Amino acid sequence: MAMGRLGFSTTESARLLLLGVLALSVVLAEQEGENLSGLSNNPDKAIFAVRENGTTCLMVEFAVKFLVPYDVLALNGIDLITEQAAFTLPRGAEIEGKCGNTESEIHIAWKNNAYTLRFYFSKEFRDKGSAVWKISKVQFVYDTSETSHFINAYNPGKHTASTHRLSALVTPAGRSFVCLAQQTLTLISSDHQKVITVSMYDIQIQPFDIASDFMFSEQPVSVMFNHLTVLTLFIVPLLAAYKCITDQRERLEETLPLILGFILALIIVITLTVYHFHLKLTATQPQLPRDRSMYKNM
Repeated sequence: MAMGRLGFSTTESARLLLLGVLALSVVLAEQEGENLSGLSNNPDKAIFAVRENGTTCLMVEFAVKFLVPYDVLALNGIDLITEQAAFTLPRGAEIEGKCGNTESEIHIAWKNNAYTLRFYFSKEFRDKGSAVWKISKVQFVYDTSETSHFINAYNPGKHTASTHRLSALVTPAGRSFVCLAQQTLTLISSDHQKVITVSMYDIQIQPFDIASDFMFSEQPVSVMFNHLTVLTLFIVPLLAAYKCITDQRERLEETLPLILGFILALIIVITLTVYHFHLKLTATQPQLPRDRSMYKNM
């Protein structure tokens, strides 16, 4: 009996020890969400971060608009009419997330979990040791019984909309993605395959390799340079965060007149300089009479 009690006690101790180790590992890898939207001067812009062991491992900064179709009953009480609910991502949302070496995610919920927006990120290693990260999936859960956006919805309830084979915002590893222009994602809903539109703008996102707490790896161009000069056209690409193609094109359209003006001014300066030296050289040469017959008469 004593041996039996001893064996039972040893087993229980082992179980308790195992539970303690598991609990300790959970604490050591504790992840928490932070809402930093109050730091933004833009009332439509939200800033969210996921932290692991007290250090930021994922940050998103953007404004988001949703366009969600839903059914309402027509006046005849028989037919269904499709309405559109348009709303934005609130700054006061609750944040959860997970960070990993090659997979990360952030969950943004509001209105008592009536709405949940989830972003899934992945890192890929390519040829010659290079790596990129991207958004691999976006999921949006919404409840049409929530009446602030869905008015008189027919057969209200929760639905889930997801992307299909997504590869968005592909960015070199170790850098953040920056884009002022609108980036639109299309999701297919479980509500009769309706198409949900999620539009993001004024974006800066980095899901991996954040070096400093609450700081992206690089700052946008506007932070580093107050005035655009021709020299910054060559320096900025080496220093700035990775900009989307639309912003690069718009920036080129803005700076192209400056470049052309600079080239034109340079051509004018060179022309005037050459003309000035030409006048100076011709002024020092002796002037010969044009009619040489006068010398023959003498």
